[in-house]
Amino acid sequence: MKTILHLRVNGQDHEVYVAVHKTLLEVLREDLNLTGTKHGCELGECGTCTVLVDGEPVLSCLALPIELQGREITTVEGLADGATPHPLQTAFAELGAAQCGYCTPGVLMASKTLLDHNPHPSRDEIKHALAGNLCRCTGYAKIYEAVELASKT
Repeated sequence: MKTILHLRVNGQDHEVYVAVHKTLLEVLREDLNLTGTKHGCELGECGTCTVLVDGEPVLSCLALPIELQGREITTVEGLADGATPHPLQTAFAELGAAQCGYCTPGVLMASKTLLDHNPHPSRDEIKHALAGNLCRCTGYAKIYEAVELASKT
């Protein structure tokens, strides 16, 4: 069964006609062509698909967009201010905090929530905030350093 959904994503209103069982991850990637949000485990265990809903991190592989109508959804594409990267994006690039980059969108979104709530977190607070985001490449040190650098801007 399909239905029309009214979604607000990255500050823009969208109307999509989709199957009611599609996840937010699927709708973002397949129907709205916002491919920055990545498929990971699709079990809610890796954090790769993290997006923000009303400013809070949500695993888009587990969320049903039919339940998110009327709420503000932000993907990694919505972080930048036009052509100006978000300070987190700049810090990640400057410090080489992404190796393969697959986990980076989810890590950026979880980090944004942390900095929105706590502009100057300790290393332990950063580790705790990112505990649900798995990375197989970096060993996390550069990721933590990038969040610390972004917190200074």
